[in-house]
Amino acid sequence: MRESGPERVGAAGPPFGIAEVTGVSMVPTLLHGDQLLVHYGGRLRPGAVAVLRHPLQQDLLIVKRLIERRDGGWWVLGDNPDAEGDSRVFGAVPPELVLGRVRVRYRPVTPGRQRSPGVVFSWLLSSVRPVWAAGSGRSASRRLRAR
Repeated sequence: MRESGPERVGAAGPPFGIAEVTGVSMVPTLLHGDQLLVHYGGRLRPGAVAVLRHPLQQDLLIVKRLIERRDGGWWVLGDNPDAEGDSRVFGAVPPELVLGRVRVRYRPVTPGRQRSPGVVFSWLLSSVRPVWAAGSGRSASRRLRAR
């Protein structure tokens, strides 16, 4: 099925939220323990990273890359090809289970370790990054796979 253009996620609550990554299915883009800024109501398009409800266990939230729209919904995959738990297992995800698009990832501050302004500034430069869509040419995971 062809993508006809960006789709807007329906949002009834606040436009932004925070989620935490557990597991390794999105390595190298996202690491276990990363915090995510999720944009509810953001435009969805192939290549974007999204937070969604697991289609077989809807009380579980998962983070996956949107690959393409199909008849049953979004085909989603993790960036780590060795990890399971994506559309290869459960098929296309219905659009109503896609909650929002990930905009930024950041690594939490380690308590007691960041003390000086220089160290805090260094942490900011290395730990806060936008999460780009794979097709934008700015994705770190795409560059890493190309090497």
